[in-house]
Amino acid sequence: MRDLVPIGKANLSLSETMGLYDPDATGTAARYLRLPAEELIAIRSAKFEKGSVWVPYSETAYCKAAKLEEKDGKIKVKREPDGKEKEYKADDVEPQNPPKFELLEDMANMSFLSEAAVVYNLGERYRNFLIYTYSGLFCVTVNPYKMLPVYEPHIVGCYQNKRKTEMPPHLWSVADNAYNDMLRNRENQSMLITGESGAGKTVNTKKVIAYFATVAALGGVEKKGDDKGSLEDQIVAANPAMEAYGNAKTIRNDNSSRFGKFIRIHFGSNGKLSSGDIDTYLLEKSRVTFQVITNHEIIFHLNLNISIISTYPSFSFLLSDASIFSIRCAQDTNQK
Repeated sequence: MRDLVPIGKANLSLSETMGLYDPDATGTAARYLRLPAEELIAIRSAKFEKGSVWVPYSETAYCKAAKLEEKDGKIKVKREPDGKEKEYKADDVEPQNPPKFELLEDMANMSFLSEAAVVYNLGERYRNFLIYTYSGLFCVTVNPYKMLPVYEPHIVGCYQNKRKTEMPPHLWSVADNAYNDMLRNRENQSMLITGESGAGKTVNTKKVIAYFATVAALGGVEKKGDDKGSLEDQIVAANPAMEAYGNAKTIRNDNSSRFGKFIRIHFGSNGKLSSGDIDTYLLEKSRVTFQVITNHEIIFHLNLNISIISTYPSFSFLLSDASIFSIRCAQDTNQK
């Protein structure tokens, strides 16, 4: 159980009252990292009825209910959404957590850890555009399908050299802890980014690489007269080329990676970037020769653009200009 410190009318976790997190330093991203203290206090001070439980519900997987009675291994409840009274097996009924656990940042700290409690907590945080949530050693991300200001350059400094409990949940906190563990213990570190199609794996991978590139470049000496740019810039710039050859539009994702990536980033003894390499595997080669082009399933971005150029000679691309070499432009032209 976490140490709790009373503040006003609610109990907030000790990590949330240490004063290490400065909302002003994060600027416009503050609202998308953690709610203001006043709002959290109001939410976590809500009335809690004894006997509040979770029960299965077809429309939302689970719903809140009030426990009425228990008899012969069955529990009679009154469901909150429709007000109906119904009996459930005791194994299907889970207790609710008190309001002080609302919008919990680390679900491992729940008093009652169940599937219903996890789904509810993630859902409530998502409705408040708090897309990152910890679950012990894991960082769960729910795709908001919009770009939030939580990846601004100044946010990097906010998470640098901070413990996980000192800041709101963020992918960069996991990355920074791995980076510092590597420097401190002199051992290789690994980050696994996994999820279903459209969950945000590609975007989060790019954000992790960008974070390492930024942190590892701090304090470095900039080389003048180098047209290729810094090593950090070259590593980050490798992503668009890979996506052109290996990403495609699918039913669930406009920029779905159709291959797996194992990315190695090598650092020197001083923590500065020295090199990087990428191993690819399980490329969906059949998409090139077999995939039927529809409004939902399209061949790889590069193949699609080449086919458009051959069909429409006057429709050309300037590959040096990323804004002109547009995936959406190619898709829209194809669909016409």
